Formats: sequence, structure tokens, C-alpha cells
Amino acid sequence: MKKSSLLQATKEGFRFEEITVNELLSGYEEGEYTTEEVVCSYLNRIEQYEHIYNAFTFINPNAVEEAKEIDRMREAGKELGPLAGVPIVIKEAVDVAGFPSTFGWAPLSKESGGIELMPTKDAPIVTRLKEAGAIILGKTNIPAFSCAYNANSSWDGPTYNAVNMAITPGGSSSGTATAVSGNFAMLGVAEETAGSIQVPAAAQSLVGIKTSFGLVPTLGVTPLAGSTRDVLGPHARTVKDAAIMLDVIAGYSEEDVKTKASIGNLPERGYANFLEDYSLEGKRIGLYGPGWRSEELSKETQELYFTAIEELKQQGAEVIADPFAGTGFAAYMQTIPQFIGMESFFYDLENYLKNLDETFSIKNVFQKAGNVPWTEDGPLALVSDIINAETAKADPSVLPNLIRFNEVKSELLRIIHGVMEDHQLDGFVYPQMPKAMPSIREDNVESTTISEINISGLPLITVPAGYYEAGSPFALAFFGKMWSEAELIGMAYSYEQVTKLRGAPTLKEIL
Repeated sequence: MKKSSLLQATKEGFRFEEITVNELLSGYEEGEYTTEEVVCSYLNRIEQYEHIYNAFTFINPNAVEEAKEIDRMREAGKELGPLAGVPIVIKEAVDVAGFPSTFGWAPLSKESGGIELMPTKDAPIVTRLKEAGAIILGKTNIPAFSCAYNANSSWDGPTYNAVNMAITPGGSSSGTATAVSGNFAMLGVAEETAGSIQVPAAAQSLVGIKTSFGLVPTLGVTPLAGSTRDVLGPHARTVKDAAIMLDVIAGYSEEDVKTKASIGNLPERGYANFLEDYSLEGKRIGLYGPGWRSEELSKETQELYFTAIEELKQQGAEVIADPFAGTGFAAYMQTIPQFIGMESFFYDLENYLKNLDETFSIKNVFQKAGNVPWTEDGPLALVSDIINAETAKADPSVLPNLIRFNEVKSELLRIIHGVMEDHQLDGFVYPQMPKAMPSIREDNVESTTISEINISGLPLITVPAGYYEAGSPFALAFFGKMWSEAELIGMAYSYEQVTKLRGAPTLKEIL
């Protein structure tokens, strides 16, 4: 449904700012409010601020009725899922039955005069969230083809950062980050190929979990590198909320062959079971240094990072400076194309369209749209060294040669895991960004981890860690071995509970 058709609800003050999942669920159990009241309150808040921040592409017209059904089930004593009545948002790139999948691109948006692609089935991640009882409030804005670190190229216009409207909201999960940070929803689905979970979380003082490749099914998600790099993960305001959501969305799906690798790699008692205050005690943590990347941190970043390191040490962690020194890792990374792995784009796109409708193909969809995004001035220009008119000529039903990508991935994993073994490390903690977030007008955002983490497929958790003097959020990145989400969640939670450095943003009602 169009955003202009938001459902009206009783006008009352917003009671749920910064509320956590467990606090909300406790309120339901104690009869403090109903799901209908909660959902109406969130819809009112969206209506109050959406015209300023533009987090959404579509609002769910059935949200209130779905909330009423949860209330009826609760009243009848029916068994409810772990997210029953929790308001969430879904990134535009993820299929939700009955909502158009626009790729964020005007020629595929009916509202902008383009054609319409309408999913008739939910992506597996959406099915899992619905079965858990979550209430989807809407879909969130992205740049065209998810190919930018903001949403400025979206058919729906730019999304603004809830913390500071002047700086980038982070992309491509821009709308999800703004919705969660701005308290328009409690949880959000984000997706990443090259930093799109990490960067928005860091830009908007959120927790983001970039999952191990293959942990969460990505079928039904508009791809950039579906066969090699694309992952889904939570955006949340706390580590605990992110862990609760991860317990719902992670694990094998027979619909998505990639997730077969996750079998045997999930914690038996769930991720939320690792939320312990002293999880950093005795841990050996590797620190950022030139052995990883030659780029220096800004002076203010260095100061904020030093403060964070002292906090890690105070919690009993032992830190190891620049553990990649002498490994040749930084030099090796200089030889690797930034977007390696996206060679599978056309193959993945063809499969996505076939899953949407078996009659669809790249040829007939873009012929009908009257445009293609892989021109020199198109939305995929950022990755034009791999995705271009020449590669478009290949048969999209054939998976291209990924030998080079797999060799690079194996080498990165060999070095990283080797460094962890040599130094007996439990993980790494880096500053997420080398300097403060840039202006919303900037198309590129620097990070310390994007290529390395996305090519290797490793998990990473972004955690709020303070603010720059000018107001831009500062974040830490906790990462480690494949499938180590549980251990990283524990360490990130321990740090978060002691520091509590996220601040609720003050939103504007007028520009």
C-alpha cells in the first residue's frame, strides 16, 4: 500500500521508544497493552516522521488486523511464537507476498511509471518471521539495485539518517536502519553484499549482524552476488534483540541449497543463550593495524578506538596489537578486485526472476521495463568492472567460472584462521570506520572490514561505541571465524552492557 494511505489510529503519545523485545513481550503478558495498541502507536509515529525521513517504500495495510489476530490468539491461550506482536520492517530487496519488488529502481516501480514485479510468495526469511508472530509494518527504502552507501538513487527518493540527517544513512539497508534507529519498528531485516548491514548500523548507532555466508536463507532476495557474497541479518537497537531475531531466521532451508553448510554450525541452545555479562573475560582479541590494512585511522577515530580498547581490557580481555603483521595480508588484499564474486550477478538475477515467476527472464523483464541498469550511467556503474553490457551477453542460465573467487576466499580464510590459531585469538575488534561518516551526498563510505569480510563470508557484529565530536556515531566491529556468531554475540553483549553507548536520536518533524 502507498505510504499516503497509512491507517489511522488513536492519537496518543508514543510509549515504546527504545523498548526491547523482552520488555515488549513482558508487557503483553502482564496486560499492559495489546498488540493492536502497540502497532497503532508505531503507525502513528511513522505517520508523524515518515515525510521527513523517508524510511519506507510501502506500509502494510493489514498490520492492524494482523495485530488483532495475535491478540485473539493470546486471549485464547494459543501458543505464540518468540516474536509474537513485535513490529518489524523488511528491506525492499526481500520478497514479501503482495508487495512489489522494485529493486529500488524507477523502471521496476509502478508508482514511478515503470512495470511491476509482484511476488506471490514470501522469501523464506519472511516466512520464518511471520511464523514467529512478528508484525511486518512495511518494506524499507534502498538505492537502485542496492548499489550505493545511501538511498539517493531510489525511485522513492533519499532516506535520511535518524541520528543526523546531514550524514549518510548507510546503504544499501538505508531504510531498515532509519526505521529501527528512529523507533519506527523494533527490528529490521538488512541485507549485505559489500557492507550493507555493517555501514547502516554503524551510521545510525545500531547493532547489525552480518552473518556467515549460508547461515540465513537468501532465496527471494534481489541479488548482487547471491551465489558468493549476499547475506541477510538483523538490525536492532541492542545485541540481545539482534540475537533473539537471529534465533528465528538462522538455519537450514530446503529451499536454499547454500544453507546446507549451516547444518551442525548453529548453537544447540540458540544465540540468545550466549548473552552473558562477563563474556570478554579471558578472551584474546586482535586489534586493527597495518598488517590488516595500510589505511590510517583519523585522529579522532584513534582516540575513540583507544577508549574502546581500554574498556575491553577492563572487562578482562587481553588485546594483541596488529596480529596480521608479517602475514602479507594487506598486500594480498591490494591484488583483489573489490567486487570479486559479483561475476555471478546475471546467473543469480535470472534465478531470482524465475523464482518470482517461472515465465520471467532477464531478457523479457528488462525488455518490458525499457531500460537496463548495467549501462555506464546506470545504477550498477559502481560495479561496472564486473557487471556490464559485455558480461550481460553471456547465457544467464549458466553459472560463470568462480574458480578465482573461490581461490581468493580460501586464501583469506586460510590467513585469517591461521592468524587466530597462531595468536590463540578468540576474535577481532576493529573500529568499523576509519573516520567519521561522510555527508549524505557522498556515494562512497570507507570501512575497515567490507571487502575482507564479504569475500571470506565471515560473521561480523557492529556495536555502537560512542560518537564523534560532530555527532556522527562511532562503532566497533566484532568478527571471527566462520559460524562464530554465538561467541561474537557474547563478547559484543558484554561490551554493550558495560558501556551502553547508544543514545536515542532526537527526530525532526520539519526540515
